[in-house]
Amino acid sequence: MRDVRRPIGVFDSGVGGLTVLRALRERLPREDFLYFGDTARVPYGGKPLPMVRRFAWEIAGFLLREGVKAIVVACNTASSAALPDLAEDLSVPVFGVLEPAAEEARAHAKVGLIGTQATVGSGAYERHLDIAWKKACPLFVPLVEEGLWEDPVALLVARHYLEEAPKDLEALILGCTHYPFLKPVIGQVLPGVRLIDSAEATAKKVARVLEAEGLLNPEGRGRVVHYVTGDPEAYRALAQRLGEEVLEVRRVGLEEL
Repeated sequence: MRDVRRPIGVFDSGVGGLTVLRALRERLPREDFLYFGDTARVPYGGKPLPMVRRFAWEIAGFLLREGVKAIVVACNTASSAALPDLAEDLSVPVFGVLEPAAEEARAHAKVGLIGTQATVGSGAYERHLDIAWKKACPLFVPLVEEGLWEDPVALLVARHYLEEAPKDLEALILGCTHYPFLKPVIGQVLPGVRLIDSAEATAKKVARVLEAEGLLNPEGRGRVVHYVTGDPEAYRALAQRLGEEVLEVRRVGLEEL
């Protein structure tokens, strides 16, 4: 029998997945979490998909050794690279962020997509719905990682990437978990366009599946332990600028993966 008191594992290349972690904690306040940020190898978006697939398998293996009861791949690039293989081969439920966002986007007639080069080039979203326009935005992740999402340079970069978007675009999938931090500037460039991020949709799906499988924790306290492959204090400082209080953070060497 599986121990429902075990934590849920969540991973991303850096801090972007904290948007998903926040949504999960709001919907599942009794669950404990292990959050893994691969900050020594961020960003994933410009790396070849086979390399990102290897990173995802390494991190999933680490989380399994730490005893998680489910894994949330809170990264569009890693979801594009490693799902559905992770979901098929691992012994715990595995969730990505692509399908929940695509499900929300289907309510709109003309949908666009922005993401990393790897996500946009993978065609992963097109397996779920028709994409009318798409654009790789490789500078968005470093902007967020550097805490510059409110800086004037963010608006300049957003205008550069989005100026060619169709005028009749109804919805835009933010195909990277870092991008919700840039919603204000993206909204300035594309007023009236529905911005879809997968955090809340993913949290709903995780809660639904865990309840159906009898895996909800009735007595957890909402503890979060953060693991990073880079500098823990730099991660703590950036996470806190993003609104996530980091009480426990541990460094994991790449040789441990």
